[in-house]
Amino acid sequence: MLRFAVRRLLLLVPILFGLSLALFVWLRALPGGPAAALLGERNTAAAQAQIRSLYGLDQPVWVQYWKFLKRAVRLDFGTSISTHRTVTSEFFTRFPATIELTLAALIFAIGVGVPLGYFAARRHGTFLDNASVIGSLLGVTIPVFFLAFLFKYLLAGGVFSVLPDSGRLDPRLIATHPTNFYVLDGLLTREYDASWDALKHLILPGLALGTIPLAIIVRITRAAVLDVVHEDYVRTAEAKGLSVATVRRRHILRNALLPVSTTIGLQTGLLLSGAILTETVFAFPGVGKFVADAISARDYPVLQGFVLIIATVYVLVNLLVDLSYGLIDPRVRLR
Repeated sequence: MLRFAVRRLLLLVPILFGLSLALFVWLRALPGGPAAALLGERNTAAAQAQIRSLYGLDQPVWVQYWKFLKRAVRLDFGTSISTHRTVTSEFFTRFPATIELTLAALIFAIGVGVPLGYFAARRHGTFLDNASVIGSLLGVTIPVFFLAFLFKYLLAGGVFSVLPDSGRLDPRLIATHPTNFYVLDGLLTREYDASWDALKHLILPGLALGTIPLAIIVRITRAAVLDVVHEDYVRTAEAKGLSVATVRRRHILRNALLPVSTTIGLQTGLLLSGAILTETVFAFPGVGKFVADAISARDYPVLQGFVLIIATVYVLVNLLVDLSYGLIDPRVRLR
């Protein structure tokens, strides 16, 4: 297990190197430039030259890339052109919001998707099974932004005004944020009204963001359980007189969790990379919304730093999923 983990960690080096090179080339190929975006109506040739000299954009491309690599090793991605703060501080300021939104979406997707997929497989061919298949297809095909606007209309002012429609916290609340995880901060500082308000702000974007993972988890769980339920070891366990709960828990669900855990891991990495559409619709100040703003402003340091950090997080999440195989299925031996 340890050797496998070390090998996977070593593979991060060429993966991230290739990603950084592709990202650097892609950003330089975009039309316009950060100097023109920063100057706006004040854009002149002299002003552009001054900005390019200030940010090192007038140097050869290979020099810029080499400096970027050296800084990236130290987690120093430079300063944002838009906010004039370091890229690392901007990321860690917004990443807690994205983590909270990801957890809300995963709790919804896993809490509903795994039981629904399991019971749909156990009642194969019934109304519940057919409804789950149709619902999962709709969940994958309906755009996230449409669901986001639909939830806002139904639950945040259009029909039932029961939930907030934007932001992370009511601006009228005065709260302390030692960790920048708003729900946790309210519990730590005993500002329970702030913690409850932060939870309410997570419901709508969490539901919208969790619909696609929910649909995928339902389908994968259903297919995995259908593959396992007719295996010889399941029939043997039933013939031995084991209780229904034991057969379902130890022999069916546990063996079906391997592909489900892979799916959950992939979805977790995708959600942590920032939900641009969801965060934009709900004005949720996470990583995705900041990346969207950086694209509009051609903020190269932010784009380079955020994408590289997000890619590292995504690969590490998938590494944890691979390591979990040995815990879920004892037949898997990683050496």
